Amino acid sequence: MSTQHGTPHDSRRSRGMFRTKTVEQSILDTEEPEHTLKKSLSALDLTVFGVGVVIGTGIFVLTGKIAKEQAGPSVALSFVVAGVVCALAALCYAEFASTVPVAGSAYTFSYASLGELPAWIIGWDLILELALGCAVVAVGWSGYIRSLLDSAGLYLPAGLSGTHEGHFGFDLLATILVLVLTGILVLGMKLSSRVTTVVVGIKVTVVLLVIVAGAFLINSANYEPFIPPSRPSETGGGLAAPLSQLIFGFSPSHFGTMGIFAAAAVVFFAFIGFDIVATAAEETRHPQRDVPRGILGSLAICTVLYVAVSVVVTGMQKYSKLSTDAPLADAFKDLGHPFFADVISFGAAVGLTSVCMILLLGQSRVFFAMSRDGLLPRIFSRAHPRYGTPYRSTIVLGVIVAVVAGFTSIDELAELVNIGTLFAFVVVAVGVVLLRRSRPDLHRSFRTPWVPVVPMLSVLASVWLMLNLPAETWLRFAVWMVAGFVIYFLYGRPHSRLGIRNRQTGKG
Repeated sequence: MSTQHGTPHDSRRSRGMFRTKTVEQSILDTEEPEHTLKKSLSALDLTVFGVGVVIGTGIFVLTGKIAKEQAGPSVALSFVVAGVVCALAALCYAEFASTVPVAGSAYTFSYASLGELPAWIIGWDLILELALGCAVVAVGWSGYIRSLLDSAGLYLPAGLSGTHEGHFGFDLLATILVLVLTGILVLGMKLSSRVTTVVVGIKVTVVLLVIVAGAFLINSANYEPFIPPSRPSETGGGLAAPLSQLIFGFSPSHFGTMGIFAAAAVVFFAFIGFDIVATAAEETRHPQRDVPRGILGSLAICTVLYVAVSVVVTGMQKYSKLSTDAPLADAFKDLGHPFFADVISFGAAVGLTSVCMILLLGQSRVFFAMSRDGLLPRIFSRAHPRYGTPYRSTIVLGVIVAVVAGFTSIDELAELVNIGTLFAFVVVAVGVVLLRRSRPDLHRSFRTPWVPVVPMLSVLASVWLMLNLPAETWLRFAVWMVAGFVIYFLYGRPHSRLGIRNRQTGKG
């Protein structure tokens, strides 16, 4: 029988590395004057954030690339499968975010349900994934801007154009973008949401324009066959092969029915980021109501847009003839409509701006929450006295990401973003079940349906997609996690505020 102040079960779990931080204490910590974030966001702001981070170059590039290499016209079904996997996770995120409306997303949820060490692991994971994802996006944005400048007859020196094709250089544009967006985030969430709203409005307009214009260029013969005949994929051996192939000897296939699911593991990359909405829960005026709306609303909008674009691009041009670099833009060019190709490039460049900013927002909030709990230096958990933003963590992480984006070619590391996100999905789904059991008394404004069936389906779906990632991605992920364990035991555990409180009250 649980009470608002805990249970014997809670007491047993208050010790050691798996001590949990109560939901009440998590909310109480947000009310400390120096560590309080300003509440200024609405459900619309959160939905815009979600759409802003998910809709990027993936919608213009990934749709055609995967259609050609993995699934043919049935890539639309792959997007539906990936959307369902994300929806299962989104239902779990929505319950947690409405129950624990505190910055930190999966980190905070884990602290309340799984314990301190699992929370540290997921927080450490999220910092890497969001920082790396932001750097990757900034480098991609730089490439689009350089392309547009080249078209206008303006050229950056090779030494300021980044590291690519064996040439080492400093990516000036990527660095400037990250630093400017860092400044915007420091100045306030409402300003950030206004900038994002404008950017998202532009790129969604571009996407809709492309869908409508492309619909008039569809040739139904291009959909035959909708599910091309299956053939074995050539993934290569060793660490480049999917982990499932190394463990089970299962060789994935291109096309056919299994090709739809293999492609889903790839197009899932395009959905990454909707969970960022949960990191802004503490800065939302009515989080119990608006965060679930923002999470589920943004995911629904993005899934519809992805499916529509994939239907259009495979209808405009035979899947086997699509280019892999810029399939949608090149399809318009081949059909004699170069104007739309330029519009797509513009939309991609604008779109990446909001993706980069929201990834920066997410990682700074996770870092802020971990710092406020003492697992990272408390100096980074001070909110700005005027703007009410976690300015110290935002600036530190912004500078680090700017340096990484400026000096590093990190294309091969991009898959780390995906394994980290899927890992977070697994932790959140398990956490929903555990918190239902340990604290059934908590008020839940949104309840995940059919618990524990939906969370377990989310775990299985996420693990399946993780197994389709290369073994080398798992290896890099393991190295980062080992580094995290070392830092936790050397700094985080001794400085944990929950641990200090427990020692003072004799709980250990």
